[in-house]
Amino acid sequence: MKFATIIGGLAIGSAVLGATAASAQEVNVYSLRQAFLVEPLFKKFTDQTGIKVNVIFAEKGLVERIKQEGVNSPADVLMTVDISRIAQAVDAGVTDAVDSDILTASIPAHLRDETGHWFALTQRGRAIYASKDRVGAGEITRYEDLADAKWAGRVCTRSGTHDYNIALFASMIAHHGAKDAKTWLEGLKSNLARKPQGNDRGQVKAIKEGECDIAIGNTYYYGKMLDDPQQRSWAEAVNIVFPNQDDRGMSMNISGMTLIKGAPNRENAVKLMEFLVSDDAQKIYAEVNYEYPVKPGVEWAENVKSWGTFKADQLPLTEIARLRPDAIKMVDQVGYNE
Repeated sequence: MKFATIIGGLAIGSAVLGATAASAQEVNVYSLRQAFLVEPLFKKFTDQTGIKVNVIFAEKGLVERIKQEGVNSPADVLMTVDISRIAQAVDAGVTDAVDSDILTASIPAHLRDETGHWFALTQRGRAIYASKDRVGAGEITRYEDLADAKWAGRVCTRSGTHDYNIALFASMIAHHGAKDAKTWLEGLKSNLARKPQGNDRGQVKAIKEGECDIAIGNTYYYGKMLDDPQQRSWAEAVNIVFPNQDDRGMSMNISGMTLIKGAPNRENAVKLMEFLVSDDAQKIYAEVNYEYPVKPGVEWAENVKSWGTFKADQLPLTEIARLRPDAIKMVDQVGYNE
């Protein structure tokens, strides 16, 4: 686990975080998001308010850490990705409700908890990547198409039990019911070109190398690949397809935030959360990782706009979180990863 503390943009030892937990001019953040994504935001917040932001960064395990710390936890805010990880924090009983007119006015209802225990910050779509050379325009337009026998031996995905895919599968259950969703997942499995493996970028690489013709991946990886000289050719080999534009829209997931129960700097924590949905913060946060703002009306980054506009699925993320256990069970039932 990696630890760092950022105070007004300066790195110091993490021991300070516990020692200064209850200072009136500080707020403590536990973040599963990488430092480069959040440091510009926290610096701007400190510049505007004078409130220092102390941060612990980790790749995993922060909810468990908060539970172990109990009433002595210095954590005020948890920042993470994917509705599954947010639901994990809520289910663990470490979050608290926030009653804020600013948050509820800024974030659409389907992207926040109705009881105020979590709020989305950015969105990313679960897109389809299609080979420019081997898949014609309009040949695949819906998630449902992935199960069509015409794609037999032509589809690549990462593990079916990865949070990103579980969220998509849960959305299929929500829209089609368990029986039809299972039939679809069986069809998708039968079309796989190889055993599920790697990450989202690895699937696009496989298209470039001719191992498959279509894949599922988050939208923001397209920008990351284009920015990486070693991966640019992968992105240039595919078209990014926004699925289900003639019906419900593309399945979306989020990065988000929660207030920690017993937060020692609760007032400052709420100020930070409200700052993160301001127009400026939303634009900065979304731009740096090629994501989409959750606040309506905030302009997208120019390179993200160049990929085109799309209709987003309005399915409440609370419904996706509720159906996650069913989706995980379904993956096992069809032997998706075998």
